[in-house]
Amino acid sequence: MKLKKVISALLVMTMAASLLAGCGGSGNDAGSSGADSSSSDAAQTETSSEDAGGGSAVEEQVLKVAAFEGGYGADMWSEVVAAFEASHPGVTVELTIDKKLEDVISPSMKAGDYPDVVHLATGREAALTETLTKENALLPLTDVLEMTVPGEDVKVKDKIIPGFLDTLATNPYGDGVTYYAPMFYSPCGLFYNAGLFKEKGWDVPTTWSEMWELGDTAAADGIALFTYPTTGYFDAFTYAALASAGGSDFFDSCMTYEDGIWESADATKVFELVGTLAGYTEATTVANANNDNFTKNQQLILDNKAIFCPNGTWLPGEMADAPRADGFEWGFMALPAVNDGGAGCSFCWFEQMWIPAAAQNQDMAKEFVAYMYSDEAAQIFAKSTAIQPITGVSDYLEGDNKMFYSIYDNGATAVMGGFAATAPVEGVNMLDTLCGTVNSIVSGDKTVADWQAAVEEASDKLRAAME
Repeated sequence: MKLKKVISALLVMTMAASLLAGCGGSGNDAGSSGADSSSSDAAQTETSSEDAGGGSAVEEQVLKVAAFEGGYGADMWSEVVAAFEASHPGVTVELTIDKKLEDVISPSMKAGDYPDVVHLATGREAALTETLTKENALLPLTDVLEMTVPGEDVKVKDKIIPGFLDTLATNPYGDGVTYYAPMFYSPCGLFYNAGLFKEKGWDVPTTWSEMWELGDTAAADGIALFTYPTTGYFDAFTYAALASAGGSDFFDSCMTYEDGIWESADATKVFELVGTLAGYTEATTVANANNDNFTKNQQLILDNKAIFCPNGTWLPGEMADAPRADGFEWGFMALPAVNDGGAGCSFCWFEQMWIPAAAQNQDMAKEFVAYMYSDEAAQIFAKSTAIQPITGVSDYLEGDNKMFYSIYDNGATAVMGGFAATAPVEGVNMLDTLCGTVNSIVSGDKTVADWQAAVEEASDKLRAAME
């Protein structure tokens, strides 16, 4: 994969914090705005110990941390910084938090004064993270993965949920080197009424064969197997299905328009899967699959008129005041495995943390990044519903969130990333061609073969625009 192609993929990483807030509609904008900082005149020196476990004595030093204030608020950052300082005597964290973090830190960075650690996702309008990446101005974090989580006896790489470190969203140059540490995530999957399964005595399907069997059984009771809010939700659905069909390398090839990739056997499985699913989709779905009426489709699973609906963890909040069938309980699952014996997959959005290559306190910056995956830090973040991608994170959660975020604990593989950016190509929009066409497949206006050919054609045109 060419370097230029890989870096360009950064420009469309849709797991940015701004997208999380936009899709989630969480309303969690609590917390202060503006910068929150504390300072010290202590000398910025190297640690007296290279022990990655933390807790050993260190010389007085200041660590500059800059964090984006998203929907989770600012208070959690102040609390986690205080906990880090308590566990690292001699270290004072100078904390900067802002909703427009780029505007705050960019002037100083241009003058050569860089933060040691930055929490700022890709995909934001200012594109600061992408700019520094293209300039090779980030510090590799691969060695952080080998560090022991401060205060614990497990390595960072073994604490992070599988799948989060095998993606262009963490390894932007495609060379196996991690530059972005994954932060706060939101999984996507299939929502359903668990109460209906109890009432009917149904088993939750784990394969697509079992899905089709359930669809036939439910149809006898006048219940459709599937609905979707709008075709836009087929991005997360299709990404998960592609990764399940062909693995992470295949998924990356799809995202970077490899020649012939959309005509491959693995891609064909996904197109045909959606084609079959179209026949099990509730009849009114297409008519309401728009920005004005999408909640009517979501309501279908609350009314037991459809079983499954693809969405993200914001759905229950979005439908909190909607009426529902007696005994309704939220259920949530990954997409079943496309291949027999394979793993189910769940696409997720997440944010990122990184260290500038020009950071002055690089060793302690790495220690701080490693600390982000500690149980202590994760529990602080979780109180603000900012969920870290670590194994066992569901232990810190309650209610529906505990169930939603246990999806990876239960064996699902995390999938993340997005299409590589290209120069504009008149009349070509890959997401429109791939996802927007689903309405026509469900309505029968287009065939799966024609749809697949159109996606390959769009991919060919966009691949040329990457050169």
